[in-house]
Amino acid sequence: MPALISRWTLDVRVVAPHAPDNEAVAREGAGLLARWNEPSRRYHTTTHLVEMFGALEELDNAREIDDRQCSVARLAAWFHDAVYDPAAASGSNEADSALLARDTLRRLSFGDEDMDAIDRLIRLTARHEAHGSERLDAAFHDADLWILSAPQARFDGYCDQVRDEYAFVPDALYRNARASVLGPLLHRDRTFHTPHALYNWEAPARINLSRELARLHPQT
Repeated sequence: MPALISRWTLDVRVVAPHAPDNEAVAREGAGLLARWNEPSRRYHTTTHLVEMFGALEELDNAREIDDRQCSVARLAAWFHDAVYDPAAASGSNEADSALLARDTLRRLSFGDEDMDAIDRLIRLTARHEAHGSERLDAAFHDADLWILSAPQARFDGYCDQVRDEYAFVPDALYRNARASVLGPLLHRDRTFHTPHALYNWEAPARINLSRELARLHPQT
């Protein structure tokens, strides 16, 4: 069994102990994995998923969330970009991914409270916002945006991958649209919400964002 499917199965068992047998759980995970491996994807691939898992584990180790919350967040991560079409209307990928999550989790006997939490986490990624008072929301938001604080080579690779996913968009239009996404992240009072991410990820993220915005709109 692939390592990612093993991780998926373990997290399902933690959050929904009455889920069907492991074969049924793994089958649902395999369907999700196929989505993440769609050939049209460049950034929104299993690499992004694994990087989110690593960021969530770091936040778990820093006690920003507990182990069960980390499992819930990893399950939400599986779904948050499960439906991904760069040409879709704003917010529709997240809405469709949330619906997919509810359908899948209902088949796996998840409780309403956990389904609601996962639905909420998926939908908040549409605006890259979170309520700082909700620890789980803040941690999930920060893990999804961890890439902004990545080492320079990885961050630059991420920017190139996103451009590849939007290859159908003319360059001038892409530069403006991309700057409208990244600019507000830089100009917020803070990019991240959890204390750990603020201390460890905020500064490199601001350096990366500043470099990319300068590249998108170089001074003439």
